[in-house]
Amino acid sequence: MRFLKSLGLAAAFAASFLAAPATAQSALQDILSGGVLKVGTTGDWNPMSVRDPATNSYQGYDIDVMTELATDLGVELEFVPTDWKTLVNGVVAGNYHMTGSASISPARMKAAGFSDSYISVEIFPFTTEDKINRFSGWESINSGDVKVATTLGTSFEGMVRDWFPEAEIAVVEAPARGFQEVLSGRSDVFVTSNIEGSTLLTKFPNLRQIETDGPRAPTPIAMLLPQDDQVWINYVNSWIELKKAQGFFEATAAKWGL
Repeated sequence: MRFLKSLGLAAAFAASFLAAPATAQSALQDILSGGVLKVGTTGDWNPMSVRDPATNSYQGYDIDVMTELATDLGVELEFVPTDWKTLVNGVVAGNYHMTGSASISPARMKAAGFSDSYISVEIFPFTTEDKINRFSGWESINSGDVKVATTLGTSFEGMVRDWFPEAEIAVVEAPARGFQEVLSGRSDVFVTSNIEGSTLLTKFPNLRQIETDGPRAPTPIAMLLPQDDQVWINYVNSWIELKKAQGFFEATAAKWGL
């Protein structure tokens, strides 16, 4: 009887073992075995990631960071075009192993993991020279006669909806951008980071930063990663710490005027 009981327990254990799902391979093993690091990038966030449509090549702060990571991994680097509204979905679906820089947000954290942060941003409002006298401070934007432009799927979209409930919100879809709507005169204001804002002010002399009592939403920036792949997350986080200690991130930020 004792033998039969033991046999039954063994059979149950074997059945449960066979029924258990196999442990998924980490993206790290996939990258090393395949010899390619796939990175999702939008190519429309200057100076982080900018795509040249003529050559389909990329340049920017993010591009330098990802090139360095691929070099240290000893693999080729492949940029996978994406946009802001599908950035997280691409990680979840396995279209790429990680993304370039993205602001950390509770909404994104529900579906994807983040690396440790290596740079941060602050948010400012912008308008054109002919409209700058209409605005003084953040609250002057929150008015029914003001049209605020933003790009679908970006963190900025949620911010302007929260900050300016009285204003008209104009949402455009990438590759269109909120700042383009303001430059064209179709909208009055857009918000963006200090990173992109400084670049846009240099590129478009007609743009002006609206005076406020200070920036809003200081936000750490990090890479999006598969939420359940702790092996890959650990590798990337350790790499970031190593590169911080070596001065790589500081030097790269200085190169791009950040």
